[in-house]
Amino acid sequence: MHKGYLFVFLGLLLVITVIPAVLVWIGSDSSPTLADSGATKSVDEQKWKVRVFLTEEQRVVEIPLEQYVCGVVASEMPADFAMEALKAQALAARTYIVDRMEKGNFKDMAEWGEKAKSAYVTDTVQHQVYTTNEKLHREWGNKYQQNWKRISEAVAATKGEIITYQGKPIYAAFFSTSNGQTENSEDYFNEKYPYLRSVSSPWDETSPKFLQQQSMSLTQLIGKLEKSLGIKISLSASTGEPLLKVINRTQSNRVAQVRVGDKLLSGRKVREALNLPSSDFSWKITGDRVQITTKGYGHGVGMSQWGANMMAKQGKKVEQIIKYYYHGVDISPIPDSSSVG
Repeated sequence: MHKGYLFVFLGLLLVITVIPAVLVWIGSDSSPTLADSGATKSVDEQKWKVRVFLTEEQRVVEIPLEQYVCGVVASEMPADFAMEALKAQALAARTYIVDRMEKGNFKDMAEWGEKAKSAYVTDTVQHQVYTTNEKLHREWGNKYQQNWKRISEAVAATKGEIITYQGKPIYAAFFSTSNGQTENSEDYFNEKYPYLRSVSSPWDETSPKFLQQQSMSLTQLIGKLEKSLGIKISLSASTGEPLLKVINRTQSNRVAQVRVGDKLLSGRKVREALNLPSSDFSWKITGDRVQITTKGYGHGVGMSQWGANMMAKQGKKVEQIIKYYYHGVDISPIPDSSSVG
């Protein structure tokens, strides 16, 4: 009898302690605890909470900094990339949000509606792509535990660290794949940053996004440009000029200016209006069809994610990757004196 009571007692104890913990984890919107990297770096989680506007759900959530960084890394870089590349992505993601929160300029949130005004960032490419833990479960399926372990290890290994230039967080621009060389910041964003200088990135040629082609009619091309840019383009042949002509290219061989009919346009505007993967583009006109070839994927400024991955596979460490793509920078703890908002 006593032995039977003992078994009942142990069973009840198990129910009381284990099941509630499981239910709490399942019902939580937050991510599981970060993997223990053995690091002693600390972050004031009460101070550094990120307010994110979830565009699909039309609501604002408040997330501890390191969990937010996990959600960004999981969204912006494949989980099977090399660990040192994932660490580099974590540093870039954390630096971006710390810089934005310190500056406290969130005026652009108003364009997302009244509900978004209290947030610091959206979960879109306008800022940094962020995915909730619930969505990651759905997207990764049975690879969730494996992928989350890698992401959380990379984030934990860089916990509380950002990329700085002369003691201040940088604008940590990054993109998928270069055309073999990164872009000077002023050639795409108009603003010149001393740490965003063009560098060779030959590893990107192995990326599946390095070379792409698409075709459309000349009428479609002109229509997209006119609609996006709010202009009227004349294709009069009387001038004797080609309908489409590159006027000049940037240092990294991306299109700086292009003439389309009677209009002179920037390569960036054409890229965005036509939704091209890159501003390194060329074309071939056959009859009424235009075949456009692009090299690279993304704006080309800052760290190439594919280049970072290949550098890591060749044995480069996170600090080497960061200092290669961002000139003259340091990897530093978030300053205690930093102010949020």
